[in-house]
Amino acid sequence: MPRISTQELEHLPLRVHDFLAGVPLHDVWAVDLPRPRSGITLDEFLRTAGTRPFTISPLVRALLKFRFFVGRLFGWDREPAACNWETFATRLTADDRSRSLAPAGTSEGLFRVVYRFENEQLLEVINRTAHAAALSALVETAGAYRFYFGVYVCSVGRFTPVYMTLIDPFRKLVVYPSLLRTVRAKWNKTFGAA
Repeated sequence: MPRISTQELEHLPLRVHDFLAGVPLHDVWAVDLPRPRSGITLDEFLRTAGTRPFTISPLVRALLKFRFFVGRLFGWDREPAACNWETFATRLTADDRSRSLAPAGTSEGLFRVVYRFENEQLLEVINRTAHAAALSALVETAGAYRFYFGVYVCSVGRFTPVYMTLIDPFRKLVVYPSLLRTVRAKWNKTFGAA
């Protein structure tokens, strides 16, 4: 699963570019999916596949269990004091709220929905390590679909850059490739391979 340039994502007509202006884009990944028919949207894929396009592999599950164990020991997974952060949902305009297919704040596993449009979804998580947003977007191309996965990270303190550096090898070598393989598998199971 290729890690792609931030420029490729930035050239797409997505709401996230203005919405998260000033929030650093940490990673962008993409996976090409077969095109069984025209007009499939991210929302259709999420609804048909059960809202979560990702399945966690046993290796990723083990890494997450270890991470949460360490997080409990050090108190990393508690939200920072309310005066130190603000949910990205406060940036939603009235138009964003009316277009969103899921209410802001809806729980999605470890994340909360910020917005879900027809072909773009933004989720967020905030704890004492980082305030992060996960973007999923689906773009139909001439002969296929391309699923984009972007990660935006705001620092919540001096520990954020250290934490991100520590987990980078695991995210880039194991977690994201594994998650994107499961996107392809769910897509093929849901829509069939072309």
